Amino acid sequence: MSARSVLQEADIARALTRIAHEIIEGNRGTEGLVLLGIPTRGATLAERLAASIERVSGHSVPCGALDVTMYRDDLSRNPTREPRPTQIPAGGIDGRVVVLVDDVLFSGRSIGAALDALKDIGRPSAVRLAILVDRGHRELPIRPDYVGKNLPSSRAERVNVRLRETDGTDDVTIEGGQA
Repeated sequence: MSARSVLQEADIARALTRIAHEIIEGNRGTEGLVLLGIPTRGATLAERLAASIERVSGHSVPCGALDVTMYRDDLSRNPTREPRPTQIPAGGIDGRVVVLVDDVLFSGRSIGAALDALKDIGRPSAVRLAILVDRGHRELPIRPDYVGKNLPSSRAERVNVRLRETDGTDDVTIEGGQA
């Protein structure tokens, strides 16, 4: 089955720069922002987004990772992956605007798990969602605030995000047939 390229390295960089501008505008600056990426690729994207926000605004934004493995509601159906460490920036999330960052939004279940995980860590003043690819098919009432690319897809298709830090290259492909 061949994969069709939908985003390449330059497209991903442009999307993250645009999202950085949108976050700064939506927050009226960088004050009180914290970025938390969902491992693996969401954490990498959060780091890139934090760097982009700093380039655009001149201000650094705390960045961390939020592992949601043990909060997922599908642990009995899907093989679990090794939990990754949750890394909350110094100063925590209480009273801060937390931007959750992930690579692909599909059913919304990972983000639902992330919201549950946040409750155990603190009480942010607001939670926003930044996604590189939104492919639809929501099972939970979750809507991203910032989207790199809307990519309507069938359930039979698979969206693959590869990032240089974990996969050696930057691209997004889609493969599979119609359902």
